[in-house]
Amino acid sequence: DEVQALFGSDDGAFQWTPQGLLQAFKFEHGYSSGSPMAGLLSQALCALPLPMRRKFVAFCTGCPRLPVGGFAGLKPLMTVVKKESSSAPIEQQLPSVMTCQNYLKLPEYGSVEVLLDRL
Repeated sequence: DEVQALFGSDDGAFQWTPQGLLQAFKFEHGYSSGSPMAGLLSQALCALPLPMRRKFVAFCTGCPRLPVGGFAGLKPLMTVVKKESSSAPIEQQLPSVMTCQNYLKLPEYGSVEVLLDRL
């Protein structure tokens, strides 16, 4: 347990709150911490069960565990940007990432349900 606490966060780091996620994430290029999509993302992530939270973290960072400090401990910080694409309707687009940069490109979905389905 001590080694886990030193080198990777324990399950306590997965006890997320919407406000905590909004503070830990950096929003850019079309999104801000006050944008509707930021609120939908924080709601959706908090609704995920632990195994899906681990998969989300692995999708975004390449590792199923967060560092000590959770998302706030990532270097660089988790950055969420608006994914722009005109080739398909927004509801059909999928999020994409740049794991080396902890960079999530997220279409502007209209509901938490669609966001959860796409994550």
